[in-house]
Amino acid sequence: MSETNPSILSHVSIGTNDFDAASAFYAKVLATLGCREIMRHPGAVAFGREYPEFWVQTPINGQPATLGNGSHFGFVAPDKASVHAFHEAALAAGGKDDGQPGPRPDYGEPYYGCFVRDLDGHKIEAAFWDMALMLAGAAQHDHG
Repeated sequence: MSETNPSILSHVSIGTNDFDAASAFYAKVLATLGCREIMRHPGAVAFGREYPEFWVQTPINGQPATLGNGSHFGFVAPDKASVHAFHEAALAAGGKDDGQPGPRPDYGEPYYGCFVRDLDGHKIEAAFWDMALMLAGAAQHDHG
């Protein structure tokens, strides 16, 4: 698996205080990006396109799940429409808006994304990077 996975990460895991609700939330929201449930264990579920990259689980130590200040989880969207679908699905599943879909000029011209808080308050993002804009900008920089 590791020879063909393009990600630099093996996986990330987030804690939840309501496993059933969180697993249902992420099943709906990540489906908008072409992700599905890959693996499940008692109290843990992994999502991805091909690999178990994003885990949602009850904390192994039995303590309540807490938020990491300054951390968020960004998902790759294949296009701008998927960013909107992600945002809409998250809000419909009980998430809270934390940044409407759209460009963020401070992030660079190719960026288009949105931010949401999941049911436990974790900040999640869907981002589309317009490679045509990135390549055009690089070409312009090389010739400018």
